[in-house]
Amino acid sequence: MKKIAIISALILTTTVVFISCDSKRQPGKVYMPDMAYSRAYESYALRDSAKFSMNAGDAGHKIFYNAQPVNGTIKRGELFPFTVPNDSNGLINLSALVKNPLPPLTTADSLEAGRLFNINCAVCHGAKAEANGPVAPKIGGVKSIIAAATGSATAAPYSDGRIFYIMTYGQGNMGSYASQLDRKQRWMIVQYIRSLQPKTEAAAAPATATAPKADTAAATKPKSNNTK
Repeated sequence: MKKIAIISALILTTTVVFISCDSKRQPGKVYMPDMAYSRAYESYALRDSAKFSMNAGDAGHKIFYNAQPVNGTIKRGELFPFTVPNDSNGLINLSALVKNPLPPLTTADSLEAGRLFNINCAVCHGAKAEANGPVAPKIGGVKSIIAAATGSATAAPYSDGRIFYIMTYGQGNMGSYASQLDRKQRWMIVQYIRSLQPKTEAAAAPATATAPKADTAAATKPKSNNTK
């Protein structure tokens, strides 16, 4: 009798296994599905406010999701945060006080910075950052980075911090590139833009020194014919 019970249990177990694996599209019952199939969210995607909330107080009634990183933390390999606030009331001028934290680019870094510029910036601003990219005529209002970075008689040149600020928060028709480029890559592009600026004319070479003129008076003085 005991053997029959054991055999029956094995047959039942085998039957259940085969039935549950009959269709991969219908796996049957899943224990704790929230842990087996985690929700995937796009960082910048809009969420249904009726279901999601960024307010911790609503966690019991809605799905609480905080898209912000933990305070005081940075991604491994990332630079420290850019501390100038995104404010349109003139505070963008404070970005001029922020210096580029990177050392001069090596040859490899310069090539990488150029690659990043061509992928993210040249489509509008052009390969030389002169607002002549293939998309510029269709958008309109694309600004020459070189003209802004160099300055003019009526406008001060953009500082490294201001160029970085614009890449971080956007300006005019240009949106933020903070999600496409990390802080180091944005600072690398700032240095690359500086390398595209026209070089200042070298100081005029000093006048070549002329050889002293020979004493023509001594050369033309008649020789004395007096002989002893």
